[in-house]
Amino acid sequence: MPVRSYRARKMFSKKLGAKWKGCGQPAEAKFAHTAGRLRAGFLLAENGQMTRQVGIQRIENGDPLGPRPDDIAIEEPLEIRVEGEALAIAMRTPGQDEELAAGWLLSEGIVRAAGEIAALVPKPGGDGERAAMIDVMLRDKSRFIAAKHRRGAVTNASCGLCGAATVDQVIRDFPGISTPFCIPAFRLFEMPALMTAQQGAFRRTGGLHACALFDSAGSLLALREDVGRHNALDKLLGWALLNGHLPLSNHVVFLSGRVSFEMMQKSLAAGVPLVAAIGAPTSLAIDLAKKSGQALAAFIRGRTMNIYAGIEKLGGAGRH
Repeated sequence: MPVRSYRARKMFSKKLGAKWKGCGQPAEAKFAHTAGRLRAGFLLAENGQMTRQVGIQRIENGDPLGPRPDDIAIEEPLEIRVEGEALAIAMRTPGQDEELAAGWLLSEGIVRAAGEIAALVPKPGGDGERAAMIDVMLRDKSRFIAAKHRRGAVTNASCGLCGAATVDQVIRDFPGISTPFCIPAFRLFEMPALMTAQQGAFRRTGGLHACALFDSAGSLLALREDVGRHNALDKLLGWALLNGHLPLSNHVVFLSGRVSFEMMQKSLAAGVPLVAAIGAPTSLAIDLAKKSGQALAAFIRGRTMNIYAGIEKLGGAGRH
């Protein structure tokens, strides 16, 4: 359905000799498997629409250095419609707008599978190039109630739930995690470096969040960047939805920042059993993880992390 214009990025070639038990998985790293998926185009290539250059006046150590060019992340509005009904305006980084819209519909509970979407129709903005609106056509629109999902304000880059009028618009009824899942805990220590290596736009700007999808072997399958962390996750889950990978019952979502309730709930909508992050979790994120049966690990730095829920899903983590 969507355009699969992805190209491979850098390949990783590294092996770990550490031997971890648990989960019944071999100790050797499966980086050849990762490289194969990279060659197959599962990772997002850097998108030229994501950044632009501006002129700045640079000061270092208190001394003015004069004018310099600087790469910055682009932030622009995207209106999301369903059957012509305007539901939300997302302040996002342009690119992968169809994925963003599809992921948003998934996290809202409007759709559960790609087959429920008849078409994703982008419409250009004033420049006539980038989309300013995506209209989603449903195969069965009889169950769609626009008022249940309509936002009353712009969804800015730092808040995906802003504009919700009622508590019912925030809390969704997604089934809990029931499929067995386990991954060796040391795999999570490898993920930040694998993710960072693919964050081309972040390296240039320092202004983008990233969300990455890994399988249970620790292989990086896809990554999305955006000025809004919730947008990045919607794009990632939209990619999985549109390419027929749901449910993600054997996968890990890794976040470059903190873990909020919204990020846990979006992951739950896709059936993700484990959410991991470099940053901190919130109280509601922890509560949801425990209630839903998800694992939640955060503050992953070096070879340390905090496990807030679902320790049984991390092989070797329960040792004393």
